[in-house]
Amino acid sequence: MNQWFKKNWPNIVALVLFIAICFIYFSPLLQGKKLMQSDVMQATAVQQEIKDYTKNGIGPLWTNSVFSGMPSYQIWAQYPSNLASHVISIWNKIFPNPVNFVLLYLVGGFFLFRMLRFKPWLSFLGAIAIAFSSYNFVLIEAGHTGKALAIAFFAPILGAIIMAFRGKRLWGAALLALFLALEIRSNHLQMTYYLMIAILVLVIAELVDAIKQKKLVDFTKTCGTLAIAAIIGVGVNFGTLWVTYEYAQETIRGKSDLVKPAATNASKGLDKEYAYQWSEGIMESVTFLIPDAYGGASGIPFTPKSNTYAELVKNNVPAQDAAQLAAQIGGAARYWGDKPFTSGPYYFGAAIIFLFILGLSLVRGSLKWGIAIAALLSIMLSWGRNFQGFSDLFFDYFPMYNKFRAVESILVIAGLMIPVLAVIVLNQIFENKITKEQILKNLKYTLYGLGGFLLAFIALPNLFLSFSSPNDANLTQQLQAMGGDAMAQSLMGAIKADRISIARMDGIRSLVFVLFAAGLVWAFISQKIKAEFAAIGLIAVIMVDMWGIDKRYLKDENFTEKRIFTQAQQPREVDLEIKRDTDPYYRVYDMTVGNAFSNAAPSQFHKNIGGYHAAKLMRYQNLIDSQLVKGNPWAFNMLNTKYIIMPDSTKGARVVRNDQALGNAWFVTGVKFVANGNEELAALDVVNPKTTAIISDQFRKNINIAKMDFDTTGTIKLKSYHPEHLVYESNSRASQIAVFSEIYYNKGWNAYVDGNLHPYFRADYLLRAIQLEAGKHTIEFKFEPKSYYTGEKVSLICSILLVSGFAGIGFLSFRKKKNATPTEEINA
Repeated sequence: MNQWFKKNWPNIVALVLFIAICFIYFSPLLQGKKLMQSDVMQATAVQQEIKDYTKNGIGPLWTNSVFSGMPSYQIWAQYPSNLASHVISIWNKIFPNPVNFVLLYLVGGFFLFRMLRFKPWLSFLGAIAIAFSSYNFVLIEAGHTGKALAIAFFAPILGAIIMAFRGKRLWGAALLALFLALEIRSNHLQMTYYLMIAILVLVIAELVDAIKQKKLVDFTKTCGTLAIAAIIGVGVNFGTLWVTYEYAQETIRGKSDLVKPAATNASKGLDKEYAYQWSEGIMESVTFLIPDAYGGASGIPFTPKSNTYAELVKNNVPAQDAAQLAAQIGGAARYWGDKPFTSGPYYFGAAIIFLFILGLSLVRGSLKWGIAIAALLSIMLSWGRNFQGFSDLFFDYFPMYNKFRAVESILVIAGLMIPVLAVIVLNQIFENKITKEQILKNLKYTLYGLGGFLLAFIALPNLFLSFSSPNDANLTQQLQAMGGDAMAQSLMGAIKADRISIARMDGIRSLVFVLFAAGLVWAFISQKIKAEFAAIGLIAVIMVDMWGIDKRYLKDENFTEKRIFTQAQQPREVDLEIKRDTDPYYRVYDMTVGNAFSNAAPSQFHKNIGGYHAAKLMRYQNLIDSQLVKGNPWAFNMLNTKYIIMPDSTKGARVVRNDQALGNAWFVTGVKFVANGNEELAALDVVNPKTTAIISDQFRKNINIAKMDFDTTGTIKLKSYHPEHLVYESNSRASQIAVFSEIYYNKGWNAYVDGNLHPYFRADYLLRAIQLEAGKHTIEFKFEPKSYYTGEKVSLICSILLVSGFAGIGFLSFRKKKNATPTEEINA
């Protein structure tokens, strides 16, 4: 035990310091406060019905609380056979949000550098550099928890692969299987996909080196072992991946059934314009070095110290009003990039950028080139529409690339690779693997180059950036309406001056940190300080630098008292009024939350026809675009929208009852057959779904027209409700078609009539329908996705294999160590 502690005490100290750093940064947690995260609030609302029906830890796989109904796979689904589910759950119970995420970043980064065989203090430095990249904190502030969790496993996955290629093949493979399982279970496949691109680049670089070193056999063995590990890691998540793949085909990330004009480039993926909407500007990449070169985040106000405030006062605006106006103008104009909006820049740290550039010139070997190419590729792909010729090659031809939006997100790869190379060069310098003369020469050139650029930027920022926004024309018109042309022009000049001032100040700030980093490296090379002190100095520089920027976007003010958080989740009077309805099941349309189809707050209390989700069903999105946004009452009626919450000037909100809602199910008098989805949606403009079911030709075989009749006394009612089990009772003297106000999804929903499996079909573009024989019947809809239940069995098998693999490798290592000679133990 003493020997184990002696060997591992630096790692234990690092862990303790990491925990301390997290709780210091998030000190409001110690005061009993809670982080307000917009996406978490939305997710909490959407998950409410699922949690209400959760029993023995297992929730329903379908929910009707968002977009009239959708699978809960991407909302809050449990995969109890998946080992990774339990590991993540335990971690999140031990460490509170958001400590759990940042601590994972730190521990994962530390593990990566230890696998590179760096000393603990240098690994500590690298962990700080990776974890405190600004985008990580921007994600946490916004509540993108799945994305944040997925990114946290990047570094340990890379560390496991390096471990395997550096001689510990079996342990590297076992850890890869574990970390990959955790990565995939984080349920953000876009981030996992980007990581796989980076790993592919690194493996190719390793292959080139193996060929040069004539070690192709070892390379092949290692790749084979890692491939088996990857299969097990994927297999642990087989259920998750299968249902996600199956569901994705039916979402906005799949192929639409609508026939587009011939000139339109239809693809089996997201619309290109939508996917490229958040593209990093080519020049905006300067924020890697100068964080607020483009103004920082959207919505940040100008202060009374700003040029804009001074100009307002100069134009005879009272000081108090000028302060309010300056804040409003800053919120709209401070960020001047061409993204719709941003929560903060991608800032990797001035000192880290300096060391990365130094590493490009000093480091040798395949790993350097793999890192550099992966970083460059991610930067170029992040430009999206701003470098469209290159991006289109991937979007049109690279498998699955077109399934993901917000292409700037691929910068998470650069956010990993740039610190890794920065720390690698430090290790080579501190280990005296590079000559003093070469280091001093390259240090000088790197400082002159980067420092010279920063000096030029500080002196003449207009030489590099325009400081003009694509939205400035609209802003000018608004200012003209407020105070005339002269005032608008003077204010636009002041706004531009503020943008320049903000960028210049951050340019000065970055230059200071670059000089500190260069000075510490020079001091070590000149033998004025030891490597340990140089590293401690660099840790301080990086911490001060990154901490200061991160606090701009995730600060103490983002935390609030838990009671306020709880109050935000309490129902309003209008919600309580609706909940008094004794009807067991109806839907609600809330017009008081802005765009009802991008806000999930009403889902907390109601079965919502709106909501918020990045992967809603394609058919529902098409209905929103063609019918719901234009207010077609028939579309709302067929969704059983019984209540509408409307704005009210006195009470804030009021409830309007829609007596035309068609209920849970109804019999129709006839059908109208159409050829395709376009005609189905178009028919909703002229055909009342109360009387006529609009049916696609592909479902003709499900209907016996000759037997169809209509009984005016026929009834069909919902008798029992559960999100994944609906029970109806019908009574009719004729064979009739019943339409249900339930979303059609044939990847799991089964219909039963009197206990027997019964065919059903689609009506009115996205509802379910059944032809029933005359008489009394019990109709049941059960959500029974084979993909989930079969996938869980495969996940269980692979989880057992993963645990068994660790046990086996541990046993072999123990036996080898037990039988090793003292010399072998020292070498190990």
